[in-house]
Amino acid sequence: MSEPFVADSSVGIGWIHPSQSNLLTHRSLEEAKSGIPVHVPSLWRLEISNALLVFVRRKLMTDPQRSVGLALLSQLRVMTDGETHRLAFSTIAELAEKYSLSVYDAAYLELSRRKSLPLATCDEALKNAARKAGIRLR
Repeated sequence: MSEPFVADSSVGIGWIHPSQSNLLTHRSLEEAKSGIPVHVPSLWRLEISNALLVFVRRKLMTDPQRSVGLALLSQLRVMTDGETHRLAFSTIAELAEKYSLSVYDAAYLELSRRKSLPLATCDEALKNAARKAGIRLR
């Protein structure tokens, strides 16, 4: 069995929308479905919910498809971190500045570092920052 991991919103969106999926999203979804804990900062659900709504508005998916996707995500063992908000003005903001990331992306980097968990992301800038910070990638 694989170990728990941090998934950013690009991975979660890839679990739902075929145009955003790849080998990483397929593999990590299978692990999540098998019960492997997926750790996320508190903004994860908001980012995914917003992205899927945008897909519906742009007619890239239907509202029923969005609902099915959200139901799938609700069934997974997603562990929402309770510290993200407390670290937003300090550690997360510092990581964003240091690695030229958005504060949103830095939240995933910080969570991976603090929990000593590998990071699953499809975002190249976040991957590069993780490598520089010594964080394992999936």
